[in-house]
Amino acid sequence: MPDMLVNLLKLPSLDRLPDEGVNIRRARPFEITPVREFIKQNFSIAWADEISVGFANKPVSVVIATRAGRVIGFAGYECTRKAFFGPTGVIESERGSGIGTALLIASLWGLRELGYVYAIIGSAGPADFYQRAFGWTIRTRGDGATAFDDTTGEVSGAFVKGRPPAATTPDPGPMTSYWPALAPAHR
Repeated sequence: MPDMLVNLLKLPSLDRLPDEGVNIRRARPFEITPVREFIKQNFSIAWADEISVGFANKPVSVVIATRAGRVIGFAGYECTRKAFFGPTGVIESERGSGIGTALLIASLWGLRELGYVYAIIGSAGPADFYQRAFGWTIRTRGDGATAFDDTTGEVSGAFVKGRPPAATTPDPGPMTSYWPALAPAHR
């Protein structure tokens, strides 16, 4: 799956929230156990372990979605690497309702609050979710590589494929190539 780059200075507003019954908020430190259990039961132990790093960060870098006090989705940032978004997930019965997008946007605002200008979505998948969330254009470059352009025409990036996930690689090396303000020249 490809890595993607997001310009944090051009984020959508936080009012893109799902229906009124869903609460999107930063997790509190004492919620580590129920959030980890939710992730273990619905996704993977590896993601639960990874999200633990977000609970150790100050401020906590985990955003959760709840309905009637029950966790139904989560997103982490700065859990794997600096400026990285993920992991993230929403239970299957709630997918397609905007919860994933709201978790993504809230997390990216969290990275912006930490002072970053760009965020990396490592091993982004499904890519069409991110394409819809940001209106990115996915294209094939002249050299045959798959790439994307943001909606402003200011960022263009090439996907890195065939690289092992960051969590399994001690030093993954460069992960994303991008050309701020030069995107049209690289098409």
